[in-house]
Amino acid sequence: MPRTLAALTLSLTASLTASLAHADTYYLYFLGGQSNMDGYGYVSELPESLTGEVGGVRIFLGQITQDLQPATGTGLWTPLTAGFGSGSRTDGQSVTTSNRFGPELTFAQHLRGLRPGEKIAIIKYAKGGSSIDDRAPDWGTWDPHDTRGEGSTKGVNQYDHALATIANATRTQDIDGDGEPDTLIPAGILWMQGETDGTNQSTANDYERNLAELMDLLRAALRMDDLPVVIGRISDSHQGQGTDGRVWEFGDTVRAAQEKIADEDPNAALVATTDEYGYSDAAHYDTAGYVDLGVQFARKMNELRAKGDK
Repeated sequence: MPRTLAALTLSLTASLTASLAHADTYYLYFLGGQSNMDGYGYVSELPESLTGEVGGVRIFLGQITQDLQPATGTGLWTPLTAGFGSGSRTDGQSVTTSNRFGPELTFAQHLRGLRPGEKIAIIKYAKGGSSIDDRAPDWGTWDPHDTRGEGSTKGVNQYDHALATIANATRTQDIDGDGEPDTLIPAGILWMQGETDGTNQSTANDYERNLAELMDLLRAALRMDDLPVVIGRISDSHQGQGTDGRVWEFGDTVRAAQEKIADEDPNAALVATTDEYGYSDAAHYDTAGYVDLGVQFARKMNELRAKGDK
């Protein structure tokens, strides 16, 4: 078991499984990955129907921390609105939103429509440029086998920061601030990542194994081995200098790995509509893309959960 998982999962047991009298129940989703999960959609381009607070939804924004730094899990539960994309931040006491949003916005809004009787809690931790292989650590890595560094922060990376964020978020008994304790029921994982791994043939070749392991570890951290996972398939703007102008030269290998995991894991699904999205720059979808990505995440998650409800 990786270095921090045992301690963190033990600390999560009580908060994730307790049934408390008079508590509100929230269905908990972890949203992770790199910059297209972080979100580069423009709030100013959203219709008015998407700019207000999303009722019945709380979000715990995890503060992004660099590799080889202490895993503090800094974050705060707040209502979900537009503005939790790139540039948003928190010191654990308050949240400063930005002019960007990610798929969390329409994921929550659409899922609330599909499951109106359920309140939603989102833990979001996404680091732009991050890989899941420690051979590509320039922008951060989620590799649980990372051994870089020394001392107390040896091997500490985005995986550890995500675990600490989950632990900190789930320790909060009253996530909506109404003075009564709430119950969190783990309900799913959304993952949008893989572009950086697609820039190197070795990391692309190992992506299937690395992603399958990481999803199982995140499921373990949330105390549910069959937790539904929805993966966003990476696409390419073709505004790069690689083969055929690709930004992610080995992106097709990563895409195939993502599809294989979704095909072989009965509790996983793939969002493939990303091929249809426009780009605001060489690496990031445009506003309409992020709006649709959240909707597709919600649809796929609802389908997976419906299978488990039978």
